[in-house]
Amino acid sequence: MKPAARFPALFLLLFILVGTASPQPTYAHSTADKTKILSYIRTNWDTLSRSMNSCSTVVDTKVQTTPVLYLPYGMETPSSVTAMQLHCRVEIRHLPRKIVHMGDVTAADVSEEGLLYLPNPYVVPGGRFNEMYGWDSYFIILGLVADKRIALAQGIIENFFFEIENYGSILNANRTYHLTRSQPPFLTSMIREFYEHPSGHFVSKTWLARAYNYAKRDYNVWITAPHLAGDTGLARYDDVGAGPVPEMADDSTYYPDVIRWLLAHPSVQTDYLIEAPDEPTPMQTSELAKTSCDITASKVCAAAHVDGHRLTAAFYRGDRAMRESGFDTSFRFGPFSGSTDGYAPVCLNSLLYKYERDMAHFATLLGRSSEAADWNRRAAARKTAINQYLWNADAGMFYDYDFVHHRKSIYNYISAFYPLWANLATPDQAASLRRHLSLLERPGGIAMSDTDSGTQWDLPFGWAPTTWLAIKGLAQYNFTSDADRIAAKFSQTILDNFLRDGTIREKYNVVSGTANVEIATGYKSNVVGFGWTNGVYLQMNNLLTQPTQRRSAASFNREKNLNALAYQLRTSTCRRYPSPAAKLTCTCSSSTIVPPSARSFKTAPFRRRRSLSDVPAIPSSSNRNERPS
Repeated sequence: MKPAARFPALFLLLFILVGTASPQPTYAHSTADKTKILSYIRTNWDTLSRSMNSCSTVVDTKVQTTPVLYLPYGMETPSSVTAMQLHCRVEIRHLPRKIVHMGDVTAADVSEEGLLYLPNPYVVPGGRFNEMYGWDSYFIILGLVADKRIALAQGIIENFFFEIENYGSILNANRTYHLTRSQPPFLTSMIREFYEHPSGHFVSKTWLARAYNYAKRDYNVWITAPHLAGDTGLARYDDVGAGPVPEMADDSTYYPDVIRWLLAHPSVQTDYLIEAPDEPTPMQTSELAKTSCDITASKVCAAAHVDGHRLTAAFYRGDRAMRESGFDTSFRFGPFSGSTDGYAPVCLNSLLYKYERDMAHFATLLGRSSEAADWNRRAAARKTAINQYLWNADAGMFYDYDFVHHRKSIYNYISAFYPLWANLATPDQAASLRRHLSLLERPGGIAMSDTDSGTQWDLPFGWAPTTWLAIKGLAQYNFTSDADRIAAKFSQTILDNFLRDGTIREKYNVVSGTANVEIATGYKSNVVGFGWTNGVYLQMNNLLTQPTQRRSAASFNREKNLNALAYQLRTSTCRRYPSPAAKLTCTCSSSTIVPPSARSFKTAPFRRRRSLSDVPAIPSSSNRNERPS
């Protein structure tokens, strides 16, 4: 190339580099500011801790009933519970029968909602979430281990073993209305964090063997009905209960708000609405119990009607599955994710791939080579299915798969980065995912999606757990510059708001960089606490304070090329397009977000499918909780 021609080309390259670079965070806060938030977190573990010795443990603002504590069927009443009964005016009851499988006892089998007994102290998220949650606890444990609260971390893991033994599975949370669903499977990740963390504590192989056997039983929940995603060999979220969830009693407008939105958007095609009288006769009430929900059994159901319309039983099934996913609510699986149970999601199957690899690791440590080989075979089979159904090579992204209608989603979501955290993406897939960061990255961190649906698990909100999984995944593939940048942005957002009002919140607006939330429908508050944000902040702080020689930006420079940069320019302000090809050729001059009302969610009515996985359930060391294969 002639010198005269080379200069404009170099100028263009410089322009592209400058124009596409994400704004770098500023570091305006002093060491004293950092000390304040770290001290707050350290103290807050005790504030958020609960045990059967504390009256605050049984409080549940979500249902506003007289406190009841339930013990497993046939269990003798512990002395701590007897003391609680005397001092806290709490009623002590036993579950009506022994639970072997999730759903053996449901909310309908207990006359009043209540807390489920756990033997060890645990940490709650905060605010209205005053119980031990499934996936929250993994990120809480990350923080506890970082703060050397090892005994408390171990107690939480032991509580999950107790749930598996006595309540049929790891639960969404330890309340009776959660007996029919679990939450994203992080148990092996919790076990590894405790067992392998170099904190000087000794953990025996005997404990690991016990943990391994409980993890087998937890895993079986996800590879048997009703958690099978058709014949894909993948898993889905589901809930064996029916009707609206009781815990929405403290947000009585939620389901009516969903109805109002659907009525206001008739072009959005779903099977979520039926015409039904606001004041049904006894005969109509009996029919509604089949087509919608039972108004005689649920106050939430009775209130869920607007102008002669009610939600269908199909919507409630998807709504319950959404809550098992932890992402309540977004528009990822149709409006308000009402079709969650019809998808094989990237997040769940990435977690299960890591679960299988973790189990192979445990089996190897325990000298069980044949079991390790079987776990690796399962992981390989899942990876193949993930690449077949969830990877879109044209778009260069992972997407959820609608196994009912046999099509990939086109909804850009942060779960696309879970395969990095799970170490299942190939180097080429990882590089492609990295080039898509601009779809979700914002000044205050990384958003859940590029769709502003008016719900809390979509744009403009960023959440600690998914942010950390993306950061850790990028770091594991040596995209250290990107991992550090996102960690710095989100840490700064948390710290800025902490210094402003002295609190740490469950979520943040990563567009404005504030804790102020404006949500159209769903949970409208921003709860103070907050367990998983505390834990993730500590992880991000540790990442950013590592010696610089351990955080090289070589991978960032190695992957750069003109084609990738041009691609970033094309996608940085684009939103939702009907096909990957259209997305690649889009031209966007505005960052205006296309609202859900302008889109068509063509969610056809579907029949729930049941099929058996090609891979049988892992035999349990005990038959008490073994699920049929």
